[in-house]
Amino acid sequence: MIEKRVIHLQRKAKEHRGPADEATIRRQIEEFTPLMTNADPRAVLHLDTTKLSFHKERVEAWRRGEHVAPLLIDTALTQKCSYSCTFCFAGLQQLDSTPVSWERHEMFLEDCAEIGVKAISLVSDGESTECPHFVDFVLKAKSLGLDIAVGTNGLKLTRLDELAEALTYIRININAASPSRNAKIMGTSVANHHKVLANIAELVRIKREGGYPVTIGLQQVLLPEYADQVLPLAILGRSLGVDYLVIKHCSDDENGRLGVDYGWYKSELAQDLFQAAERITTPTYSVQAKWSKFKTGSDRTYSRCFGTPLLLQMSGSGVIAPCGSFFSDKYRSFHIGDIKTTRFKEIWQSEAYKKITSHLASDQFDPRRQCASLCLQDKVNEALFDWVEHGTPIPDSPTQAHRNFI
Repeated sequence: MIEKRVIHLQRKAKEHRGPADEATIRRQIEEFTPLMTNADPRAVLHLDTTKLSFHKERVEAWRRGEHVAPLLIDTALTQKCSYSCTFCFAGLQQLDSTPVSWERHEMFLEDCAEIGVKAISLVSDGESTECPHFVDFVLKAKSLGLDIAVGTNGLKLTRLDELAEALTYIRININAASPSRNAKIMGTSVANHHKVLANIAELVRIKREGGYPVTIGLQQVLLPEYADQVLPLAILGRSLGVDYLVIKHCSDDENGRLGVDYGWYKSELAQDLFQAAERITTPTYSVQAKWSKFKTGSDRTYSRCFGTPLLLQMSGSGVIAPCGSFFSDKYRSFHIGDIKTTRFKEIWQSEAYKKITSHLASDQFDPRRQCASLCLQDKVNEALFDWVEHGTPIPDSPTQAHRNFI
């Protein structure tokens, strides 16, 4: 079943191969120029940095060799998704598994709060809104003092008032302003595209009327063939009244099965496009390109993986691994435990946890050769490696927002 999913994703990706027409993009940049401003897109929110500087006590304890709780755990409540995106890395990583029960998820949250986890992000390898207790999970996390955020396709959002009050941020994945293009890219329908836009508009209304601090954002996972949708999507986000649009690279696995052309992100055309998109920013709306990832491409600057004890990941299957690169059956030797059978605090205290995270930080493991491209932990790894190996101080975060989402 999993192999069929992988083959399907590869076939869909190949159907779209080839960058968007340069003449079209150049024409768009010229046409959208009257809408551009000189507002700073990172004045309030900076989406291309690490927040480790807010957690010096725990980071220093980690360096002393102490057993510390993760600051952030990225997870999902299921591996299900009603979309079939052409860029889906998670589709390459799926495990066959039974759903995680509410009881087990509740225990997981209680353990996180007890050991000192600061935040939970519901992104990982599944669409968490497909889980019947999604909103209850968010509310439980909030009640325990955990920061909670979600990345979603936005289709099955419900109880929006409760979400707006509880979430630190909600990020909706959308890849094109054109309904037909977005439906094709994300493996859904035009009707669903319009339903998502209606949900976004309602969230914006609720936030404004309720005075909630939740950050509402859009995310475009950009492949070169969708580049003609960058500027129209930036304008759409502005018209919807969301807080930001982030344009990011597409992650590929260590075998390059999605066939991402990382060289394109560094091209003159791409640089000009991203700069133009960022100028759609206004004082209340930010458009940001993930410049560090675009410029790095698929090449890491560090040779050890230090970040996992501070930023851990869990699959929607309930399997805990150091990061999403190791969720699949192929990497069972990196699986630390499963919350369906073992409480999280016991997994965190286990010898397997210590052994695997220590192995990743040793000279026996090289993320430049053994990992997927630019993982979730990339900025954390970069900062910790520069600190430990070169004595470079961990950089201060330029903004205060989302400080527990490191």
